[in-house]
Amino acid sequence: MTQDNSPEKIKDAVKEKYGGLAEKQLAAAQRACCCGPAQSCCSGEAGLAESAANLYPTAQISDLPDSVTGIALGCGNPTAIAELQPGEIILDLGSGGGIDCFLAARQVGADGRVIGLDMTPKMLDLARANAKKQGLNNVEFQYGYIEDIPLPDDSVDVIISNCVINLSADKDAVFREAFRVLKPGGRLNVSDIVTQGDLPEIVVEHLSAWAGCVAGALDEEIYLEKMRRAGFASIEVINRKFYSSDMMAADDDLKKLAAEKNLSLADLDQKIASITLKAYKS
Repeated sequence: MTQDNSPEKIKDAVKEKYGGLAEKQLAAAQRACCCGPAQSCCSGEAGLAESAANLYPTAQISDLPDSVTGIALGCGNPTAIAELQPGEIILDLGSGGGIDCFLAARQVGADGRVIGLDMTPKMLDLARANAKKQGLNNVEFQYGYIEDIPLPDDSVDVIISNCVINLSADKDAVFREAFRVLKPGGRLNVSDIVTQGDLPEIVVEHLSAWAGCVAGALDEEIYLEKMRRAGFASIEVINRKFYSSDMMAADDDLKKLAAEKNLSLADLDQKIASITLKAYKS
């Protein structure tokens, strides 16, 4: 039987998965108050997302709380190429536990502002708790959808996003909205999952694979073309890393799907990649 993969069902699946991860991290952080460092809640559960230690230089994250680094659900480091400047206004699409917001906040300083946007209430609770731990006054977290950004036209200098746009069922709307809220000359800096060619239908149709950052991934050229149609110019892919079948086998949902549907993960070898790119609103 084919699953109902309507946009609302996909949003519900994503909210359920990431809300659960946030709840685990909140509980771990509470236990850590008396029992030592919080532990990562994400091993095997966060799709193709990687640990903070794999994505960020140690010096960049060493002073962040474990409740931040333990739920860094990214596939790159978009702040590394964003060239953020003091006083700028930054928007993070799908801000999760807040790691990229906090790194951006350091760079824009007290005169700058960072807005984290997320549709998962538990993630917002976690991110706000993490901001409070650090005493940050230039970061705020808002509830909302990346397909319908609750900000005025031409209101932010830079947009960052880390392994989130692939989760949307309407990427055209995401890029249109990103273009709308950026100021003229503004920058978009994204790390995300893309494919090289089409994925097997049984993967694309599966909700757990959507929530795990796989099923919603577009062919790279289609992804970039959607950005161009939204108006973005000077699009440049800075780096690209392919996932091996061994790396995909570490994803609990994908491993379960492969067993249930008699899917060989070797067929996906080198077909899925994380890319980090930048583009401009001319």
